[in-house]
Amino acid sequence: MKDEKSSVTKGTRKGFSRRTMLKGSAAAAGVAIGSGAIKGFPTIWAQNIKDVELRIAGLSVSNMPQVEELAKKDLGLTIKMQAIDIPVIIQRGLTQPKSVDILDTVYLAMKVIWPSGNFQAIDANKIKLWDKVVGTFKTGKLDSDAWYGQGQNPSSVQFVASPDAKQFSPEQTEYLSVLPFINNADTLGIRPDLIGHKVESWKELINPEFKGKAALIGFPGIGFMDAAMALEAEGLVKYEDKGNPTKQEIDATVDILQDLKNAGHWRSFWNTFIDSVNLMASGEVVIQSMWSPAVTAVKSKGIPCEYVALKEGYRSWGLGLMLPSHLEGLKLDAAYEYLNWMYSGVPGAFFARQGYYSPVPETVKATLEPYEWDFWYEGKPAEKDIIDPFGTTIDKAGSVRDGGSYKDRMGRVAIWNTIPSENEYLTQKWNSFIAT
Repeated sequence: MKDEKSSVTKGTRKGFSRRTMLKGSAAAAGVAIGSGAIKGFPTIWAQNIKDVELRIAGLSVSNMPQVEELAKKDLGLTIKMQAIDIPVIIQRGLTQPKSVDILDTVYLAMKVIWPSGNFQAIDANKIKLWDKVVGTFKTGKLDSDAWYGQGQNPSSVQFVASPDAKQFSPEQTEYLSVLPFINNADTLGIRPDLIGHKVESWKELINPEFKGKAALIGFPGIGFMDAAMALEAEGLVKYEDKGNPTKQEIDATVDILQDLKNAGHWRSFWNTFIDSVNLMASGEVVIQSMWSPAVTAVKSKGIPCEYVALKEGYRSWGLGLMLPSHLEGLKLDAAYEYLNWMYSGVPGAFFARQGYYSPVPETVKATLEPYEWDFWYEGKPAEKDIIDPFGTTIDKAGSVRDGGSYKDRMGRVAIWNTIPSENEYLTQKWNSFIAT
């Protein structure tokens, strides 16, 4: 059966063959860990933990000094994080896997990185709260009413059949290619004070009204999908699967984007988080591809900025942690401690206060203040001012989170970030479009 919003055919997945290790104590421990009632991180040899150093590299949205310090405090080991962009993440995974102990990767890169054999499968039996992970990463849908979405649904690259498997399993197994730790549903960011009407559709991205004040993310795969959402909403191109376009669909899309560029529609093609923040904060751009924390960053400056809920749905993504094949012994044990720590409430709450979601909402709920949970996850009006992780007030009491509840956002995923089959062709066409 096909989702009404997707051409992707959904299937059912079988459960694990053996899960008795987790079903008792770990299930009962979920809330306790999140609330801080269970102590004892780390559980590996305490006398040696001070000698362990974990090198972690990934996107700047998750590899930041504050997260590094939280991990050091709770785990007692040395953490060294490095912020890199998506192309470098892929390059590290393929050619320099020994340069990291944990690769903080994007799900869209899994079909490129995993077959290299440079990473080892994660044993789900060693992830204490794996049974608490939401269905998004197991069956592909948050709940039975959710959209499956086009593109690369995370569940399609989540499991492998054995520790040494190079391909993904279509069914749930005990072996994970990557451990999900944050995800979100992206849409367009706007400056409501500089736009004269309500924005309800992706097609507004190419509205002539915003000539010279619109921007796209420069990364080919994501920028193309945002553009495809807009062009399809306007009725200019019909795609079979926007996450995996044909050469003909790529040509049609890039031709229209080039025409818009020639007409002066695009102000910028940004590549970094801070670029998107500066473009919006300055007023140079009033509508653009945007990430949730970038909207938060603009609002923290006292500048109006909204993440709009669009009728065609969201473009979604996930980040995950991979273990390189060279990890063994004490360092591998330490890496598993870090993976398990990611499902505790501490990092989950930190990321929630920027607008991100955890695969284990239960521990986040136990860590956030009730009014914070209601605002970030339930979509309810804020009972108090909302403070980000850095101490800045970003929403006043009475405000409602853009896009509403967790279910509203992650239940309406139109497309998942994807590296398509024709990626080389798309990248060539995209780079030519950006350069000319």
